[in-house]
Amino acid sequence: MKRICALALFLCTSALMFAPNAFGQNGEMKFIADTMVVQAEGSYEADPDVATVIFDINSQDKDLKLTYDKAAASMQKIISLAQTNGLKKEDISSGVLTVTPYYEGDRKKRAKSYAVRGQITLRVHDFSKLGPILEGSVEDGITDFRSISYSLSDEEAAKQKAVGAAMRNAIGRANAALDVKGQKVGVLRFSNIDVRQLRGLSPTNVYAFNQIGSAAETVEVDERGGGGARKDKYPVAPPPPPIPQPEKIGVTATVQCAFQIL
Repeated sequence: MKRICALALFLCTSALMFAPNAFGQNGEMKFIADTMVVQAEGSYEADPDVATVIFDINSQDKDLKLTYDKAAASMQKIISLAQTNGLKKEDISSGVLTVTPYYEGDRKKRAKSYAVRGQITLRVHDFSKLGPILEGSVEDGITDFRSISYSLSDEEAAKQKAVGAAMRNAIGRANAALDVKGQKVGVLRFSNIDVRQLRGLSPTNVYAFNQIGSAAETVEVDERGGGGARKDKYPVAPPPPPIPQPEKIGVTATVQCAFQIL
């Protein structure tokens, strides 16, 4: 039998029902006649309209000022690139650059090298700009493309639409059940709403590409001199990974309703 038989429970005129929150002021239970309880689900799906892109910045050298300047320049490059592609100031979050000294042996001695790290997050609304931003950000060998994820800019609106769909299904099931007996659905006496987590935001929809620069390929180049041919290897920066296509994002709501029976 259909789920309506399992989810729609109704009581006839002479029957009594205990409502989930039917307690008097003194804690005594109340009983409500002519009431039907229905449970139903509703869902809503939408295409994501925001892509959140995260970049890691990592610069390391013996000279602190040089190291810091490289990291700062790389961060500013991404900011300028984002602004050129139409991102607003509130869609760019750069954070701060942190400095970590590295010692060899005695920590009281002068640091042998320094690492400067940072992170920058971009919220991209025009997905056609993702390609230019990703390609232009990882060219310097200092910036790593860490991850990209898709989401909805207005999640609350999606949840409300799912709740509305669930309520319509509940009313439809109640009407179908009561129509058999020639009765009708009256006022809503009680309702309980549960909204489930958005679908499409699971780890399967988050694409991480850690340490892209460390996987650089090498090419062999022949350099012919007077002593013959010599092959040297030069690192080649890998191309940015293909941009993953976003999936639809959905939300599901469950409602439990107690209706008056007319």
